[in-house]
Amino acid sequence: MPRYAWFALLVFGLACGVPPAPANGPKTAREKQLMEAKAEEPPPKPPAGKKWRGWRYQGDRSECFFTFESHCYKTREAACKAAKCAAPKKCDVEDGGPSIVSCK
Repeated sequence: MPRYAWFALLVFGLACGVPPAPANGPKTAREKQLMEAKAEEPPPKPPAGKKWRGWRYQGDRSECFFTFESHCYKTREAACKAAKCAAPKKCDVEDGGPSIVSCK
């Protein structure tokens, strides 16, 4: 292939580059993300009359090793005592951080 053919291909390739972005479009990736976030649907609202309480530990959080009904307990015995399991059921502890106490 002659040298002028390579030169012509190079010039043609550079001339056919990427088209410029529209004037009103985002200039950076952050602007694009913000524009897409605005276009998305807003999060669903809870039904009227119901308030989301959220999860909060009650008790001493620094020593929260066992929980029963969102209350913290330092020892397994204290958590099982708070559960007050009926006669046929026994205190059951599911491992985790913190462990969850229930009656089974």
